[in-house]
Amino acid sequence: MKKMLRVVDTGVMEGRLNIALGQALVESHQAGNSPDTLRFLRFPPTALVGRHQALAQELNLDYCLANDIGTARRITGGGAIFLDPGQLGWEIVISRQTLGKASLADVTRMICEAAAEGLSSLGIEAAYRPRNDIEVGGRKISGTGGFFDGDTLFFQGTVLVDMNPQVMISALRVPRAKLEKHGVGSAAQRVVTLRELLGKASPDLATIQLVLARSMADRFGLLQNEGSLTGAETARGQQLYREEIGREEFVREIDEPHCAPGLLAGTHTGAGGTIRSYLRLEGPAQNTVREALITGDFFVTPPRVIYDLEASLRRAYTGDIAMVVRQFFASAKVDLLTATPEDFIQSLEAAVASATNSGAGTA
Repeated sequence: MKKMLRVVDTGVMEGRLNIALGQALVESHQAGNSPDTLRFLRFPPTALVGRHQALAQELNLDYCLANDIGTARRITGGGAIFLDPGQLGWEIVISRQTLGKASLADVTRMICEAAAEGLSSLGIEAAYRPRNDIEVGGRKISGTGGFFDGDTLFFQGTVLVDMNPQVMISALRVPRAKLEKHGVGSAAQRVVTLRELLGKASPDLATIQLVLARSMADRFGLLQNEGSLTGAETARGQQLYREEIGREEFVREIDEPHCAPGLLAGTHTGAGGTIRSYLRLEGPAQNTVREALITGDFFVTPPRVIYDLEASLRRAYTGDIAMVVRQFFASAKVDLLTATPEDFIQSLEAAVASATNSGAGTA
C-alpha cells in the first residue's frame, strides 16, 4: 500500500510565522506526530536571509523599513530572497525511509527534478541546475534548499509567478560576483517569472500547486491527501514565533561584526557558495583563535553544526586551523551540499592572512 503525502495550503501569512510553522512541522514529524507533508505558503512582501547569512550584508534594511517589507531568517541555508503574494512557496517534510538512502545532494537533485517536471507541464522548459536552482533558458524561476535533521528532511522552494523586479533589487544586496558567475549584469536579468514566459496564459496558483503536488507525489511513490495543519502543529508554530523565530534577536542573530582593531575577515567562493569567516585572535603572538564567526549562503546538515565548528576553533592555533576543520568534519555527522571542508579552510585561512596583509596584530 502506498504511503500518503498530506498536501496543505496555508495561504498568505506573516513571514516569520511562516518560518516558525515550518520548524513546527519538522519537530512534529520527528516525533512521529505528523505525516509526510507538502505545504504551500505565501508571504506578504518579505526579504528573507539564509540561516547562516549576515543580515545587513544581504538585505537593504533601510529600504525594507521605509517600504513596509518584512524581514525574516530562514531555518534553511542558501542566499537571500524576496517574496511577496505573487510568488508561491512550497516546503516538503518527509522521512528518510520514504526517500531511501540519499545524501542532501541526491535529494536536492530528486526534488528539483520533480519540481522542474511539474513546472514544465505548464508549457515551459524548466530544468534543474546544480547546486539548488530550477531554471528556464538559464534564468532562475525557482530556488530551493533544505536539510536533514535526524530521519526528517525539510526542503523548501519557490516559484516566481509574477513580481516587480525593481522591488527585489532594492530590498536585496546581490553581490556583483554572484551575477557575473551567471553571466548577467543585474539581478533582474538573472530571474524570470511565469508571467514573463507565458503572458496571459500564465496559470493560476491552484494549477501550479496541482502540478507540483502531483510531480512530488509521483517521484516518491506517494498518494496525495488534501489536508490542513493540526491544532498542535499550529500551536507549536505560534509558540516558536513568540519565543524564537519571530523575535528580532533571532533575525539579527548573525550579522557582520562591526569593524574593530584585530578583527580579521576572509572570504572564499566555491561551488558550494560563498563562505565568510571572521576571527579574533589572542595571545602574545596573536596566533590563537579567541572567537570565530562563519557566515554565508552554503548548505549544511544539520544547520546547527556551524555553531559546533565555530566552538571547535576556539583556542586553536592559527597554524592548526586546517587540521581542526578536517578533524571536525571527519568526526561530525555532517552533510554538505557541494561545499567541502577545504572551502571552509580557505575562508578561515584568508582571514588569518588578512592580518599580515593589513598589518593587523593587536586585539
